[in-house]
Amino acid sequence: HSTDRVADVERHQPLRPDHLAYVIYTSGSTGRPKGVGNTQAALRQRIDWMAEELQFSASHRVLQKTPFGFDVSVWEFVLPLLFGAELVLAAPGGHKDPAYLISLIAARGITTLHFVPSMLEAFLDADPDPVDLSRVRHLVVSGEALSQSTNQRVPDSFACPLWNFFGPTEAAIDVTSWRATALPADGSPPIGSPIWNTQIHVLSASLQPVPVGVWGEMYIAGAGLARGYV
Repeated sequence: HSTDRVADVERHQPLRPDHLAYVIYTSGSTGRPKGVGNTQAALRQRIDWMAEELQFSASHRVLQKTPFGFDVSVWEFVLPLLFGAELVLAAPGGHKDPAYLISLIAARGITTLHFVPSMLEAFLDADPDPVDLSRVRHLVVSGEALSQSTNQRVPDSFACPLWNFFGPTEAAIDVTSWRATALPADGSPPIGSPIWNTQIHVLSASLQPVPVGVWGEMYIAGAGLARGYV
């Protein structure tokens, strides 16, 4: 009901950058799930950043397969619509079926797609080698930690860059990115660097910056931060 009240107030005003773009719920890992309100400006700058980074254009074909309760679905829907690209919708539940996805990606000439790392691992285990996946230009992972073994396996099936994105629900989808490269055998894929107009701080319990290599809590600032809980 609180979401309805926010929307009712805003629909009677001229659209502003700080108005609500969408509300999406946290996973509840820290307690009761909470609705997070992300703004028009935060969403637009996240989409514009991705379009620039991936050199996105109307020639792309995006596979939309993320359930819309997860914020990855937001860029899957919005990115192609803003740039006049083709949006290909997977069948309901299709994101769980590697064989179906392999066939769909090849048949529809998908150029841009996303996996959570565990699902990418299942996709690679499904042996996509006989299928032509050469038209995939950008492969994005987020939502879980990317393992070194998955990172190393990607070039066996895809001839495109692998992007590792990271972001909590309390920001507009993602706040850091890393274009995957080879790592030492004992290395772990990082979450990368902040995206446009975003600052990342790793702080101690007393809110002081921690030295390099020391554990701390991540704090996010900048244009991508949500405007609060609903």
